This record gives sequence, structure tokens and C-alpha cells, in this order.
Amino acid sequence: MTPAPDLSIKGTATIDGATLFAPLTLTLGAGQWTCLLGGSGVGKTTILRLIAGLDTGAVFTGQITAGDGAPMQDRVAYMAQDDLLLPWATVAQNVSLGARLRGKSVDLERRNRLIQRMRLQDHMTKKPAELSGGQRQRVALARTLLEDRPIVLLDEPFSALDARTRADMQDLAVEALQGRTVLLVTHDPGEAARLGQSIMVMTQQGLTPCEPPHAPAPRHVDDLETLETQGALLRLLREAVA
Repeated sequence: MTPAPDLSIKGTATIDGATLFAPLTLTLGAGQWTCLLGGSGVGKTTILRLIAGLDTGAVFTGQITAGDGAPMQDRVAYMAQDDLLLPWATVAQNVSLGARLRGKSVDLERRNRLIQRMRLQDHMTKKPAELSGGQRQRVALARTLLEDRPIVLLDEPFSALDARTRADMQDLAVEALQGRTVLLVTHDPGEAARLGQSIMVMTQQGLTPCEPPHAPAPRHVDDLETLETQGALLRLLREAVA
């Protein structure tokens, strides 16, 4: 894997002439987790898709650059809100989909290890229709982690999980993505307080930073600084819609 770069997205986006988000500058620290929160419809997913080079339905005026100057093509792994699993493929096949589409060999040992750590080893031969929503989300997360890319974009990757599994998967993701440049979009202030090394609240007017806790991620949910950051984020989110 190539070293993870820092990233910068600068610009504005419109849809049918209406402003989606005003001019902003979002910087992602190299090898760090940046958490992006905000109300629905302010453009958080659009930012992820712009970085990933995917269609957004919006007109973006600005630039997206990596600090090392290299193109981002083939350096980005993206996990969308929808799991996007192939309904006719098994869990094992869905997890290894990226390599299969590129015509490359699959690291079966690493794939199976990820599936086991996602607690899906008893479901490897099942199709998506046989899985719960949380299990499907874990399959999608395993597929993203298997890509082993230096830039990782996560759009509410833990939202369908129960509280215990969510915390377990957060811990696993932090471990598996050590050294990557990660942008996590979440609606959960507690999640951002646990995981973020940089935390931003997004509105249509721009970005407001929130000081993260000093402890390394993943942080204890009942740590005082974590709780204080969670509270500060909730206040910012409520002010944004007031």
C-alpha cells in the first residue's frame, strides 16, 4: 500500500442552480480519521462521492487535491450508505468483489480473517437476502477493509448495527485502518467523539470545527473528554437547525 496522503477539497456545489453547500475548505490529515457531521441534505455524502470520483448529481466548482500531488485513482475505497451487495453472491464472494472485478487474485486468508472478525464466519455461504441489515452492513465493511487502500471514505458504516456490535466494529475499523486517511460521515456525535482525530460539523454555510478528545481512538464511551465532546457536538448540531 502506498503511503496515505493528506487531502483537501475546496469549493462549492449547486443542484439545479441552488446552493448545496457554500464555499468551504475541508482538509483531511494524512493517516488520520476525520469525522464529518451535519443535518440531512447539507452535502456530506456529496463530498464523499466527489473525492471518490463518483457522480453526485451536483455541479462542483473547486478542486480536490492530494498532498503528495499524485492522482487519487485506485487509491480510494468507498463504503456507501447502502450495502450494495450482489444479491446472487455469497457473503464470501461479496467481500472479495473488488479483486474479482479487477481480475486479480483474492487474498483468501485475509478475507476469511476479516469475515471471522466481523462474526460472519457462520454465514459465508449465505446470500444477502438471508442476512439481517446489520449483517449486510458488516459484509460491506469487510469488503471495504479488504480493498486495503490508503484513502478510505465511510458513509455511516455502523448505522444499522446494535450498540455492542457498533462499538466492536468501530474498534476493528480503527485497528484495520491504522495509518490510512479516513473520512467518516456520521449522524452520531458519540461515534465522532470516540473516533475522530479531526471533527467537523457541516451546514450549508460551511464547516465548524469541534475540538476532539486528546486520548487516542477508539476512546472509552464513558471517558469525561469523550462525553464533553459528544455534548459539544450535539449543541452545534442543534444550533445548526435552530
